[in-house]
Amino acid sequence: MVPRRKVKNVERGATLVEFAIAGPIFFTAVFGIIEFSRLLWTHNALADAARQGARYAAITPQNTNDVKNMVVYGMTNPPPGANPVIYGLTTSNVEVTYNNFGVKRGGVEVKITGYQFTFSVPLIGATLVMGDYRAALAGESAGFAPPSI
Repeated sequence: MVPRRKVKNVERGATLVEFAIAGPIFFTAVFGIIEFSRLLWTHNALADAARQGARYAAITPQNTNDVKNMVVYGMTNPPPGANPVIYGLTTSNVEVTYNNFGVKRGGVEVKITGYQFTFSVPLIGATLVMGDYRAALAGESAGFAPPSI
């Protein structure tokens, strides 16, 4: 029978070797899950921002600056230095198109284009240009009165 002390000395460092093999695989999976989660959250937030902007534009007078601020900041009149709802989103990423817009006629389309998602893992460090996010709604009767004749 081999004494216990000699068996322990033979296996010394085995844990370090096992960790050197399994560690990179484990951490790659963990960081991949985190980055994919951030990407999915950003995708959902961009889609929701476009919908929120379209809802606001459908019930208010035609004011593209207010709609753009609603999409980016979640409010029409953001205070100086306000943070956007989604990091890196600016009003230049937002396009607002009114089509024969009026009370119960026409519609509005809000589109977010050119948003760049930046990965935060140091070794990847790449950016991904997200696709366009569009939301369109018909003109509503709330918000303003029809022009008088």
